Amino acid sequence: MDKFVADQAEGLRRLLARQQTRVLAVTGAAPGAGSTSTVVNLAAALAQQGKEVLVLDESVAGISVSAMLGGLRGVAQAAAVVRGEIPLEQAVARHALGFALLAAPRHSLAASIDIALLSGNADIVLIDAQLGAHGTLSDLALQAHDVMLVTRVGAVAITETYACLKRLHYVHALAQFRLLANQVPRERDAQTAFDNLAGVAGHYLGITLEDAGHIPADAQMGRALTLSRCLVDAFPSTAAARALCQLAAALPHWPQRHALAAPAVEASASAVSVNAPPPLAQSFARHA
Repeated sequence: MDKFVADQAEGLRRLLARQQTRVLAVTGAAPGAGSTSTVVNLAAALAQQGKEVLVLDESVAGISVSAMLGGLRGVAQAAAVVRGEIPLEQAVARHALGFALLAAPRHSLAASIDIALLSGNADIVLIDAQLGAHGTLSDLALQAHDVMLVTRVGAVAITETYACLKRLHYVHALAQFRLLANQVPRERDAQTAFDNLAGVAGHYLGITLEDAGHIPADAQMGRALTLSRCLVDAFPSTAAARALCQLAAALPHWPQRHALAAPAVEASASAVSVNAPPPLAQSFARHA
């Protein structure tokens, strides 16, 4: 009897301690930045740390989360859940590493979709957000609490990242982003890139950038993809895998913000001038 009461008390404590589902939209500031591989590795690392994770995959072709993992079977589309054709529990595919996956191509979902309908009992929802034709976020991704841009370091990548920040700021009225530097040769390169971007974005746009850290360059990343596995599972002792696990451990403790929920203005996006101020790339080149 005492054990039964103790189990009930523990269950109640867990229920009361449970926080709101955290939703993070992850997107690449430019093609090839590595946002999808970041989502896959974060999902695996979070699951290893005991979190219930749901990945919403907005990609419909090319490199998607499902394709990167060798084509998970039974991945249903979120639109079917929204239409009530299939329960969420049956729609998600469960990867062997412990996280759930649901296809959510941006063209298939109604603008009014409530992400809470797709979150289920997840602790963390990761959206592999695909930018639209004009470089805008989907209505689903705009319900995230944070947007994390994945970028490379180097003059061209930094200029492209600033252009992406400017576009998202003017179209969606976003003023806060997290920045993750991927495949970084040297730690000082990541710090230089962040300092340049944070300074210029703050001065010219009034944007606040928060440093999500950096992932060291690692040849094993490509090998893991060849094996249809993720780095934190296939090569957990590498520096890049450890950095991803550290990011996963920090993510649940980020300050919880209100969902973005800003309307997209696709028509005006193409009119935004996205040229970075000349000193941006030059400054990086001087310090690299």
